[in-house]
Amino acid sequence: MSAFDTQLAHLQHADTRHAVEIGPRIWWVGHLLEDDIFQCHVYLIEQGDQSVLIDPGSLLTFAHTREKIEEVIPFTAIRYFICQHQDPDIAASLPTLDALIDRPDAVVVTHWRTQTLLKHYGIRTPFWLVDKNDWRLQLEDRELAFIFTPYAHFPGAICTFDKSTGVLFSSDLFGGFTEQPRLLAEDESYFESMRPFHEHYIPSPDILDFALTKIAEHEVKVIAPQHGSIIPEHLVPFMVEQLSHLDCGIYLHAKENTDIQRLSRLNTTLREITQTMLLYRDFRDIAARLLHVVSRGLPVERIDYYTRLEDGTVLTLSPENQFSGVRDPIPEGIARLIGIDHKEWLRLHHEHPQLKAHSIRLGSFCTHPSPDGTLVLTLPLISPQTHVVEAVALLQLTQIDELTREDEQVIQQITMPLQVALEREVIYRSIDSKREEAYQRSIHDSLTGLCNRLYMQDVMKRQCRIHDRDPHAGFAAIMLDIDHFKSINDRHGHAAGDQALKQIAELMRMASRETDVLVRLGGEEFVLFSLGANQKGAIMHAERLRSLIEQRGCSLESGVSLKLTVSLGVALRAQLEPLDAVIQRADQALYRAKQDGRNCCRVAQPAPAQPPAAAGECFPAG
Repeated sequence: MSAFDTQLAHLQHADTRHAVEIGPRIWWVGHLLEDDIFQCHVYLIEQGDQSVLIDPGSLLTFAHTREKIEEVIPFTAIRYFICQHQDPDIAASLPTLDALIDRPDAVVVTHWRTQTLLKHYGIRTPFWLVDKNDWRLQLEDRELAFIFTPYAHFPGAICTFDKSTGVLFSSDLFGGFTEQPRLLAEDESYFESMRPFHEHYIPSPDILDFALTKIAEHEVKVIAPQHGSIIPEHLVPFMVEQLSHLDCGIYLHAKENTDIQRLSRLNTTLREITQTMLLYRDFRDIAARLLHVVSRGLPVERIDYYTRLEDGTVLTLSPENQFSGVRDPIPEGIARLIGIDHKEWLRLHHEHPQLKAHSIRLGSFCTHPSPDGTLVLTLPLISPQTHVVEAVALLQLTQIDELTREDEQVIQQITMPLQVALEREVIYRSIDSKREEAYQRSIHDSLTGLCNRLYMQDVMKRQCRIHDRDPHAGFAAIMLDIDHFKSINDRHGHAAGDQALKQIAELMRMASRETDVLVRLGGEEFVLFSLGANQKGAIMHAERLRSLIEQRGCSLESGVSLKLTVSLGVALRAQLEPLDAVIQRADQALYRAKQDGRNCCRVAQPAPAQPPAAAGECFPAG
């Protein structure tokens, strides 16, 4: 068989008043009905007196189909009448066909499950069942393979594949609603005709995926559906890919209104909300996207969110705080709702004076006019685990006369995705909080709350690298040791020693800036890094701290007051000097302070690369 142009450009301007050849000895013999978006196609495979008619059609179109058949072959040359499912749009003409057939070898080709219904037309023509004949039919110059696509849309639904040409007669699959009937799908936009057709017609994505998987086992070049437009080879991969991601069964979203276009829009909204939560982690991105998606179906100007955290506090996520979340006081009406169950929510709206004016919608949300003339919609988000209101979404709508039933159903359907989005945000914040708590525990001394050696090594080595690049980013290390600390433990016990260490840490905080890094090295030894300080400023800082500790002393829980003093050593870091070297110089200065009688401060010798300074200068106590 000769090859053919699978791009089918000749179909763009085909005269549908006559039979149209779409492939080698394959003809379109349907009829286009005016003002009907549900066009039904009939196909003829020309095989001499063994010819095949695929999906014969309804009584509305059969007379025209018969005329087109006669343009190609005599009607009596058809032996096989394939019915890929049982619906009237392809099978209602069977009694008429049956009366015309006068050859004893003619058969209706179908699946056994379809036969159980077609037989009720009372036809004489016998059935030839694909499932009883190895799912294939050998013809004069080609073989047809039958593909089982159950529940798409009928339990016994099949497709027919011509192996020699690569043409798939796909039955309902790949069909579409066409406002302006076109025999050929010209570009990717045809998928938007397919979308609502499949969303309502196919019961679930699993069923559609199964059918597509079976079809993918064949080398399909052209798709000839029963409805919509014929799909040329260059569009086949795109249409298959798009269908594989389609959410079906949209009638499951229906309430009273089963309008396909409305349900398709709702399905698109829900799908985009789900995709938003999959694609984005930051709630600011999620909130912006949710507003964009929801406002396409509803006149929503803004959405504010209020959600309860694990500690019981309520987080406000609003445009003003860029949805980063704050624990500011929340509106009284919202505060009243958080933590109650659905029954209590309904009761409040019947009994509370401020809530009586609210209109309850579908028993799941309420509306009330705002002073500026807009409509405020309060959507309680009830946890399926706790059955209480864990969050509230506040939607501000532009001035409208009244919410339609369709609007109400859209709002009701988006409740669960919004609930999931906020629950996920609470979980993320809890994880981040616990991670931060664990990190803080790992970098802080458990007794004093000051930084530990691990954190000191991390943060100060980074500060050293900054200083190496910028001479103005230097710092001083101030080493501190409690004088005669062992005597405190010996006289008053280790608990008293711990209290003294904690109070020294608190006094260090009082005498320091937020930018300073305070570290407990171990035992009674501390180091304070004064960022940006010169030598004079570091000495003044050390002396201020020494004086404060001497004045305050330590008050034990037992009521005993202890006099405390400390010795200090100061070292100013030189560029390129290792951190350990700075600390060692400060420690040496501290040792000299101890030798010089304690309760004083000493300045370290400058780093080797530095000019000599007034090292060893003593600052007496008091």
